[in-house]
Amino acid sequence: MTAIHIENLDVSYGETQITHNVSIDVEEGGSFALVGESGSGKSTVLKAIAGLAPEWRGTIEIFGKARSHGIDADFARTCQMVFQDPYGSLHPRKTVDATLMEPLNIQGLSDHNERIVAILKDVGLDNRFRFRYPHQLSGGQRQRVAIARALIVEPKVLLLDEPTSALDVSVQAEILNLLKRLRRERGLTYLMVTHNLPIVSFLCDRLAVMRGGRIVETADAENLKKGHLQNEYSRELLRLSAPPAV
Repeated sequence: MTAIHIENLDVSYGETQITHNVSIDVEEGGSFALVGESGSGKSTVLKAIAGLAPEWRGTIEIFGKARSHGIDADFARTCQMVFQDPYGSLHPRKTVDATLMEPLNIQGLSDHNERIVAILKDVGLDNRFRFRYPHQLSGGQRQRVAIARALIVEPKVLLLDEPTSALDVSVQAEILNLLKRLRRERGLTYLMVTHNLPIVSFLCDRLAVMRGGRIVETADAENLKKGHLQNEYSRELLRLSAPPAV
């Protein structure tokens, strides 16, 4: 079954068009990466799916349900986003407990205490972190909280915007392994944005290379591992990409 269907997606900010006719399909349980240099439009695609880019044309569907423009609470129950900067995405004056409580209240879910304890354990944090503030956590711990916040409403799809790029190299492997385990155990579907092709090899099944707001190549991760990319720009990205922190 197709989990994410994007067809002819054009996203604009005012008079500036950022993406052009972007089309991808991600199967349920799959992990798909959008790769490219800064400004290629890859994060803009995620923002459109998440409802953070109001000016767009085309088709966005999650499990066959069309995405409306703007914020949609029902849609958020199925699809959640993890942002690049875990410190910037967490409210500095809210404890971990309050941060995790908020989506539960929005979605009208009960058993708050049990859900919070369980999700913290699932992302590798024990109960002593529950009443800490973001500044009292390391970068890796903050990103674990951000992942917990996304998962606590039990979505089927996670949008991952450079989920390890703001972390120390020594911590990146821990978060990547966590994401790999969570996908396997929860049957999640991932759409990830990154500029690091070796990370794609570790975490993803397929990828699309973006340049100038357009997809220039779509390939299986196996072809990436073998260096069998067809587009000249894709091969250049692979040559310049850093080794994976895994």
